[in-house]
Amino acid sequence: MSAVEGNHSVAGHARELLVAAPMRIEAALISSASKWPLVRKTGMGPGRSKQAAGELASASASAMLVLGFCGGLDASSVPGEVIVAEEVYAASDEGHAEERVRCELAGQLVQRLTGRGLKVRTGAVVCVSRLALGERRAQLHAAGAIAVDMESVWLAAGAGGRPFGVVRVVLDSPEHELLRLQAAPGALRAARALRRVAGALHEWAPAL
Repeated sequence: MSAVEGNHSVAGHARELLVAAPMRIEAALISSASKWPLVRKTGMGPGRSKQAAGELASASASAMLVLGFCGGLDASSVPGEVIVAEEVYAASDEGHAEERVRCELAGQLVQRLTGRGLKVRTGAVVCVSRLALGERRAQLHAAGAIAVDMESVWLAAGAGGRPFGVVRVVLDSPEHELLRLQAAPGALRAARALRRVAGALHEWAPAL
């Protein structure tokens, strides 16, 4: 099976944008709130992301967006808040190659999402090989990131030189970890927020 699965429904201006969603649930939520023709489910983790990047690079689009969930890293982070990455990078203490990618579309994305009842923050997103829980969150935050995911920096190669952006919705945070029994309401807030983000962006055409 291909590492990248697509939804090819018709959409107007969104034909310009290739959307990478690592998990099936993310792709389903995005597709249910938008009419993007190029929503790709790329798979979770560095390995699948690197494999998917090659296929993303050959897709016909003029810009690329990674959209999905993330983990918040600081005490003020709450499920449902929206993180627009200014840059993404691989955690240096996991043996990954030194890699930092600037997200050129960050300013346009913030402008599009602001004023829609969403809590929007900007900053760096660090990418890791496994779920970051407990003390690991504090370590990653101390290194300069405000959120963590397992794919964005490796998917960035799929942009192939095209303008690139990353929007992640916080699924859990230090005070709201998924493994706790009371995590369900936060997960529902995150799912609703991801649909709202997709709805806000589905007619957006990046100014290239």
